[in-house]
Amino acid sequence: MRQRRYGSLVGVAAVTVLLAGCQGGGASALSLAGLTRTADAVPREGQASCPLAYDMAGAAKAAGAPGAAAPGSVKAPGAAVATSEGGKRAAPDTPLAQNPGALVSCVFHIGREEVVVHTAATRDPQAVAPLAALVAHLSASSTQDLIAYVDRMAGAEVGEPVVTGSGNVAAVRLRLDGEGDAVMVVGAGDPGRSSLDRDQLAALATSLADQVA
Repeated sequence: MRQRRYGSLVGVAAVTVLLAGCQGGGASALSLAGLTRTADAVPREGQASCPLAYDMAGAAKAAGAPGAAAPGSVKAPGAAVATSEGGKRAAPDTPLAQNPGALVSCVFHIGREEVVVHTAATRDPQAVAPLAALVAHLSASSTQDLIAYVDRMAGAEVGEPVVTGSGNVAAVRLRLDGEGDAVMVVGAGDPGRSSLDRDQLAALATSLADQVA
């Protein structure tokens, strides 16, 4: 089983209860079936480019985030840029099997700041729930804070960024073409801290979300 740099979605979720190589052009309309096909096509070991056409450079500029944006990790050069979960790989009794869906994760950097973009779609609300483990890890949130955050996301409008108390994670509900629910989770820096401020992170997440609106 491959190792994810941001922890196992399934393993941590159970415990907590609950794009520069993609630089050019905007992303196409997002659908549950389309994201699932994209996730299924990513090799199990990951791949060296983001399969979703996020313009990270444009988003960073819009957010006022300093530094050049590019795909890949600054902490682990050579590590996979994109990984996926769910879809046909979803193991029984895991979050993305219980609420069928898919997750595609892409790693970027802005200057020396690492930025990870998780894009998920599920058949039923809430798409953010299976990503609770990732939110908890990225934001260094307590279980109580995590539950409160997921509750805030439940009331959020499509396109509205919801930033964690740590200020380094923002989630945005995405509009889907067809039925289902979708969310983008953007995490910056190290667990619980980032050189980007809350406003910059919210603007970054909003700009990326607008690319699939």
